[in-house]
Amino acid sequence: MIFETIATSGHEEVVFCHNKDAGLRAIIAIHNTVLGPALGGTRMWNYANEEEAINDVLRLSRGMTYKAAVSGLNLGGGKAVIWADPNTDKSEALFRSFGRFVNSLGGRYITAEDVGIDVNDMEHVFRETEYVTGVHQVHGGSGDPSPFTAFGTLQGLMASLQHKFGNEDVGKYTYAVQGVGHVGIEFVKLLREQGAKVFVTDINKAAVQRAVDEFGAEAVGLDEIYDVDADVYSPTALGGTINEKTIDRIKAKVICGAANNQLADNEIGDELSKRGVLYAPDYAVNAGGLMNVSLEIDGYNRERAMRMMRTIYHNLGRIFEIAERDKIPTYKAADRMAEERIATIGKLKLPHMGDRATRFLGRRSA
Repeated sequence: MIFETIATSGHEEVVFCHNKDAGLRAIIAIHNTVLGPALGGTRMWNYANEEEAINDVLRLSRGMTYKAAVSGLNLGGGKAVIWADPNTDKSEALFRSFGRFVNSLGGRYITAEDVGIDVNDMEHVFRETEYVTGVHQVHGGSGDPSPFTAFGTLQGLMASLQHKFGNEDVGKYTYAVQGVGHVGIEFVKLLREQGAKVFVTDINKAAVQRAVDEFGAEAVGLDEIYDVDADVYSPTALGGTINEKTIDRIKAKVICGAANNQLADNEIGDELSKRGVLYAPDYAVNAGGLMNVSLEIDGYNRERAMRMMRTIYHNLGRIFEIAERDKIPTYKAADRMAEERIATIGKLKLPHMGDRATRFLGRRSA
């Protein structure tokens, strides 16, 4: 069954990692390395079962391939998941054990932070492998990528507002933000700085209270977020929240957020298009964090990182143009844009692609 699934999804390699003593159960999925080494974060989540963990890492790693391609990066797509509770199961041994598995791949996969993981966890991984991004700046890293992901999401939002409403006045509109974790709280901060009305929800009550106390957001219940009469719905937690049960409840005319895999399936994307709801493809919107950490491979420069993230605005504009030109939903337009770049650059077989990870190590060691 797993081989059939991998064959269908087009993955190059899936590695199952286990260390009983460290309590490690992890999966690393490398989807595509045509454009370069697979770079993607590690997610720590208490999955219900192993099938759920496998499905998540396969979807996420495929999304990273498309994210890197549509963003113009010389990187492939990969992802890792650690099946454990981030609130109770973290330990130095667990992350160092995971780091050894990452190191065994010889640079085909470079890891970073994702849901349930922070920069301090990455420091433990870094002690066992240098194929890590998002570590502290003292080690040549760029630190927490969350603010960069949020800033990139803002660029995608502005492009969406411009396309849908003819202006980029963020503060003029209302937002239903689902999820105020590392990225979500930074996004709420940016929205409130421009005077926007923001409704928030999260399973973490303390995070919601912070959004209320520090940034003046209005809290709503977990299930009530779908019924908020907002101009923009912003999924910024886990994926699949736009599905057959919620689509009729979402009143927003624009969907733009930082979560991965926001659509439960492609049929939902088709239906949004029919209803005139502008969906900003998630992997094009939330590419800011990836853009930021990708620069660590060639030598990090914050100014260059911020400049690169502004290209998200133009990438979204191009996607919307393709959707209108070809009369297809925006998610299909984004896929088409990414696939065309992979096919075109892949034919060139640029000689420097294979040794990018080696050069990354050389720079870290210098």
